[in-house]
Amino acid sequence: MGIKEEKALEEQYVMPTFARKDVEFVSGEGMYLTDATGKRYLDFLAGIAVCSLGHCHPKVVGAIVEQAQKLIHVSNYFYIEHRGELARKLSDLLDREAPAEGRAGWKMFFANSGAEANECAIKLARLHARRRAEARGADPDAAPATVITLVKSFHGRTLATLAATGQSKLHHGFEPMPEGFCPTPIDDADALRRLMDAVGDSVCAIMMEPIQGESGVHPCSVEFMGCARELCDETGALLIFDEVQTGIFRTGRPFAFQHAAVIPDVVTMAKGIASGIPAGACAARGELGDTLQAGQHGSTFGGSNIACAAALATLDELDSEDACARITRVGERLVQGLASLDGVRDVRGSGLMVGADVVEGLDAPGIVARALEAGLVLNATGPQTLRFLPPLICEERHVDEAVSILASLL
Repeated sequence: MGIKEEKALEEQYVMPTFARKDVEFVSGEGMYLTDATGKRYLDFLAGIAVCSLGHCHPKVVGAIVEQAQKLIHVSNYFYIEHRGELARKLSDLLDREAPAEGRAGWKMFFANSGAEANECAIKLARLHARRRAEARGADPDAAPATVITLVKSFHGRTLATLAATGQSKLHHGFEPMPEGFCPTPIDDADALRRLMDAVGDSVCAIMMEPIQGESGVHPCSVEFMGCARELCDETGALLIFDEVQTGIFRTGRPFAFQHAAVIPDVVTMAKGIASGIPAGACAARGELGDTLQAGQHGSTFGGSNIACAAALATLDELDSEDACARITRVGERLVQGLASLDGVRDVRGSGLMVGADVVEGLDAPGIVARALEAGLVLNATGPQTLRFLPPLICEERHVDEAVSILASLL
């Protein structure tokens, strides 16, 4: 079936929630995708930071096939192979760069997406505040329930995670939004302190992305993350880092918060964890991992046999000093290459998560469309912002190829 027939079927039977590009991808290998006509494309989007090891990595494919031939799904009512092993691996990665006294161990709730992982984090924070109130003899119904988030953040498309998202334009049409979320500007420590002074007694958590992805790749400063940690310590609120896009070695370390040496209480992750198989997790540090008890949260598909097998294969391949060094090195080359282009006025990011603003008069979505025609896949997060999220197997030669294509377009 060709793209014409596929488009006709989707128009008739699929909700039009995406403005799809006029291409039908049918296969992929490593850094490259191939469409239905046989044309090859260099992929600098990776399924939106999902395909960590590129397309159809043999170790991931092998793990999926081996598991599928044994057992695909039995539900979370039972123990299965790999789930505990994967949880231990993630706990070790989260604790890896913490000082010895800060290594408390982490417990996971396995989900299928970043939105689900963030829903779990929000529920955990509110339940933890309620438990603290009960422990000191206060009214649990009056326990803190507000979650402070950041302006221009993105935490998901469910109603709760959409309400947590600090972009009012995304709320339009879905009102009334769930209450209990309060946005504050990114990297404005004074504004955060004033907000906590005003409403701190009602705050159960501060939730932020170490690098905002959907707003155009905007990193939080070390000082700002440190300020959030201090305020949480003072008030008993939890510090939640949404690492759905920044985690799983995307920035050259297991998790982006490790660049700042600020240890959160809860970390959410998804996207790149299983190389394209739907998977996510909410990790809680130390005794917080026992906050949610049986019956208080759940998932039919979360932590499935296939997802755990794919995630373990992905992490085993990425978890090496050579891989981390390459991601850092290649990311720096990407930043330098983009900064050298005429028409680019600002480049920012970490590792292989990079954003670039183009000058006034240039149209980022138009550049993305022309790049696709030229055989380069990337995306725009705004009228003048390009985002680059290549697979983590990206090499210098791939960066040079992408920059060369963009140079010809700009």
